[in-house]
Amino acid sequence: MPYPILDREEYIEQAYFFRVYRERLDQNIPAQEILASVHEEVLSTTRLPMAIEFLKGEVLLNGRIGEAMQRLPHYFTPFQSFIMSKADEERSRFDQKTALEVLEREAEYRANSPTPSGLFVYQFECLSRNRLGYDRGMLAMAEDPLYDSHWSAWIRRARLQLGAIDFADLIYYRSEQYVLEQRRQRRDPDFQPPQPILFGAKEGRIARANRGKDPLFMFAALQRQLGYPAVPRIARSTLDERLSPAALAARIMQLEKRVSLIDAELKGNLDLSQYYAKPENPTPDEPPAS
Repeated sequence: MPYPILDREEYIEQAYFFRVYRERLDQNIPAQEILASVHEEVLSTTRLPMAIEFLKGEVLLNGRIGEAMQRLPHYFTPFQSFIMSKADEERSRFDQKTALEVLEREAEYRANSPTPSGLFVYQFECLSRNRLGYDRGMLAMAEDPLYDSHWSAWIRRARLQLGAIDFADLIYYRSEQYVLEQRRQRRDPDFQPPQPILFGAKEGRIARANRGKDPLFMFAALQRQLGYPAVPRIARSTLDERLSPAALAARIMQLEKRVSLIDAELKGNLDLSQYYAKPENPTPDEPPAS
């Protein structure tokens, strides 16, 4: 199914929507209220208000915004829907706030002269850094409207070559830098590669310099040298708070209380009166609690 490339103003409003959604989640505002309020804020000349209205109805029904986005393939890309669907999974460590920031930065990049190579590197790093899975993730990437048929075919093939071929080599062998070096080595200025070139010479040089290294180093170099968008990272302070000794001790105490309640219920001696709320000001007919 062909997916359309939206106008620049659509991506600008999408970036605003994802940012406001994330900021208001930080304020513990329910998703339904966020969607209802931001619906009035986004530019009415775009199609985003209609999309938000649909999202609000779907969230009221099933509570999952990722599934709702999948029902709007003419507006949200498969990769956008995939990212939110991963955040909706109950056992996923990839939270919704991080997913919204990922989509916000992607929308900002799309609104400012994006290139297929820049978008590919950003999306692939999102999968890699957050461990979202390459199989479904790269299939969603391949369906992005910014990629032509050559790009889509290469992404699907690269998905099957990961692990067997160094990722830096996958980029290098489809770059202009590889062609230039082959022409020099062969002494043939007319040499043409058997497959279409997807990356420029600069990307090829950076990929060649990062052979055998962690791909994250190559992503960082591409961001520094070529201005590729940076992938948001989960704040370490948040992880530290979850794993701090005090937090773990509190979780253990909660579990112990639950186990004791279950044990008391099984033995038939569960006393719920200790959990009843006691009146602060007893009535005249009721003696104060001793």
